[in-house]
Amino acid sequence: MMKFILFSIFLTPLLYNYWIFMYSLMMFCLIYIYFMNCNIFNFLCSDLFVIDLVSFSFSSLMCWITFLMLLASYNIYSNNEMPIEFTFILLLLFLVLLISFSLDNLFLFYLFFEMSIIPVIFLIFGWGYQPERLHAGYYLLFYTMTASLPLLLSLFYLFSVTFTFNFYLINLKLNDYLLISLMLAFLVKMPMFFLHFWLPKAHVEAPISGSMILAAILLKLGGYGLYRIYMLSPYSFYSFSYLFIIIGLLSSIIIGLQCLYQLDMKSLIAYSSVAHMGLVLCGIMGFNNYGFAGSMILMIGHAFCSSALFCLANISYERVHSRSLFINKGVLGMSPNLSLIWFLFCAFNMAAPPSLNLLGEVFIINSVISWCWDLFILLMLSSFFSCCYSIYMYSVINHGYSYSSSIFIPPAVLREYMLLIFHLIPLNILVFNFEVYPLFV
Repeated sequence: MMKFILFSIFLTPLLYNYWIFMYSLMMFCLIYIYFMNCNIFNFLCSDLFVIDLVSFSFSSLMCWITFLMLLASYNIYSNNEMPIEFTFILLLLFLVLLISFSLDNLFLFYLFFEMSIIPVIFLIFGWGYQPERLHAGYYLLFYTMTASLPLLLSLFYLFSVTFTFNFYLINLKLNDYLLISLMLAFLVKMPMFFLHFWLPKAHVEAPISGSMILAAILLKLGGYGLYRIYMLSPYSFYSFSYLFIIIGLLSSIIIGLQCLYQLDMKSLIAYSSVAHMGLVLCGIMGFNNYGFAGSMILMIGHAFCSSALFCLANISYERVHSRSLFINKGVLGMSPNLSLIWFLFCAFNMAAPPSLNLLGEVFIINSVISWCWDLFILLMLSSFFSCCYSIYMYSVINHGYSYSSSIFIPPAVLREYMLLIFHLIPLNILVFNFEVYPLFV
């Protein structure tokens, strides 16, 4: 692990050339995936780092999304909007997330979990679009920091009892207050319904790179943390499981309805992320192999799909300079190629085959139905509203008359098509290796 961290640090002299740095980061991603994949089912342990299937999946996803963030942010370099500082923050965020997904020490995981907020806030404050980005950054900071204080105190208590921070060595019965304290920070990060108000604000005000890393990686830190907390005391979660499953299903339905009257493209995609994370929470709290595997598959699929939708919204915003659904109408007449890609990702957002989203939702539905058969009505409504807001987003953006001032807009370039293709390929190819995902439980 240390050799990969040192290799990424030596990429710093390449900050002055956009294309060389992006290609170097892409090669690092492929090298990391190849070498780690050779020993994926043997734990690669050291004093601090451990790589199992869950860590490998999320760290590889993080490497892939990071170079796509750089590919999507070309305008920062072409317009000379502090490109060196931007790349340095991106590289810092890359290192922090790579380390946080690879640690087996709960206290160090907490430190890097919190440290990941700092580069994201710099991205929002430095390269956000509107003055409201200060408000969004404060929401992100205080929601996360407030919920993380109980986690820190709980970790100190665990160390006083077990004399270790290694989550593979801790196994004890947790009382209800300690369990909620350990989970709260990760539930805010997911985010769970009632704790999600920071997410739409952060997404709307963040630049495209900030939206991509929020949707694809930082939300998954919450699910990853819940996996690790579950390892400490599997049987302690049963007393709360029904509550979180009901909240997860109701959030998918209520947020699905809320998506239907959104007028901002990024706001609609952000709320759809909350709805998908509700299903992930149901899968984790079901406590069976189907649920754990399905939640991990859905998180990976959602990372590619949601990140690509934000990229599509940014492509329209860079040309029209508005995120309004009414101004961005008529894409089908102006750019049929982009309209096809909008259709594909909106279909995958509603869990159409052969995407990872479909596989993850099938696993989660099996998990929830096996937990309580009566919940099939809520699952049906959740899937129905997911289809509704995905069709609404596609139809409003692509059909109808285009806005009068948007008739002469430049077409999408090769870089943007490659950015979308790099989201599309893993979203549909990884589904053919589905037998690997249940192996981590």
